[in-house]
Amino acid sequence: MRSRYSAFVLERADYLLATWHASTRPPSLDFEPGAKWLGLEVRAQRLLDADHAEVEFVARHRVAGRAVRLHERSRFVHEDGRWYYVDGVVF
Repeated sequence: MRSRYSAFVLERADYLLATWHASTRPPSLDFEPGAKWLGLEVRAQRLLDADHAEVEFVARHRVAGRAVRLHERSRFVHEDGRWYYVDGVVF
C-alpha cells in the first residue's frame, strides 16, 4: 500500500499498472495536475487467507488549494509471489 501511495506521489504510472491485477487494470492512468500529496494513514490491514488481503487507508492531497481526502478499503490478491491491487471501496 505504501509503495502504491509513493507511486502516486511520484506519478509512476508504470509501477501502479504493474502492481494492478490484470483483471481490473485500466489501460492507462492520468494524474491530477498540480496535486500536492500530504500523507497516507493506513487504518487497518486484514489478511483474509493466504492469497487475499484488505487494506483500509486515508490518503490526503491538495489540488488548487482544495483539500481532498480519499478513504478506501482496497482488496489485494497474491499471485506468483507478488501482491496485486484488485479494487477498492471508497467511503
